[in-house]
Amino acid sequence: MIEVDGADFGLAGTRLVFKLEFLQHAGSFKTRGAFNSVLSGDIPAAGVVAASGGNHGAAVAYAAMKTRHPATIFVPSVASPAKLEQIRGYGARLEIAGDRYNDALLASEKHAAESGAAAIHAYDQPATLAGQGTVAMEFEEQAHALDAVLVAVGGGGLIGGMAAWYAGRVPLIGVEPEEAPTLTRALEAGEPVDAPAGGIAADSLAPKRVGALMFPIAQRYVERTVLVTDDAIRDAQRALWRALRIVAEPGGAAALAALVSGAWKPRPGQTVGVLLCGANTAAVEFR
Repeated sequence: MIEVDGADFGLAGTRLVFKLEFLQHAGSFKTRGAFNSVLSGDIPAAGVVAASGGNHGAAVAYAAMKTRHPATIFVPSVASPAKLEQIRGYGARLEIAGDRYNDALLASEKHAAESGAAAIHAYDQPATLAGQGTVAMEFEEQAHALDAVLVAVGGGGLIGGMAAWYAGRVPLIGVEPEEAPTLTRALEAGEPVDAPAGGIAADSLAPKRVGALMFPIAQRYVERTVLVTDDAIRDAQRALWRALRIVAEPGGAAALAALVSGAWKPRPGQTVGVLLCGANTAAVEFR
């Protein structure tokens, strides 16, 4: 955790508290849910299988390596080379399936049915949600007086788990790319619905729709969502590098993008928590 003066990010009068989830093993918060899922169930000889834009796959591969289970990870073609290298480095079998996360998910489900491998879902699974919820538990212990917390949203496992922990004690703001408004569309419709799945953060924040398990939690405890442009995400990446020498992937910088772009504006004097959720990228990708 790092607490800084918001003036460094064009937010004079605001204190920013960054939760550094990119420092987790495998480079993102996803390792929490992956370990909870692997350790909570009986893993067959066929091991585990997961579909991922990259970060969940790296986390499951890492958890499987540490618990000595075989792992097969399906990813779409948009997954970044940095994430593919990580998955292979942890000893998992890597399969490219289609262009978007949903293609990889369908391929992983077919593999699970044929092989008997245990499926570890990236966000729509109780053990995954519970694991991601430990982010909020830890953040509340570390930072006692946050006026709001900004969280990037993809499938919703992170914000759903955090919302379940906070239960309205701290306002949660979901941040989504304009080209992947999964939770925004769901809240408008009153249920999970298909949404576009594009943009610069398509390898981490662009599933077809949010999870069914997290949605009622989000309806009750997520204060609102805001949308940010790809340019705002790039600006946030550059701002993190310039001010703190932090390299964040696009999805990892999305929460900050809401602040630096003005898509969400804190009130004067507020202390705002910002989750930096992943850094599986190459520095040259945003410079």
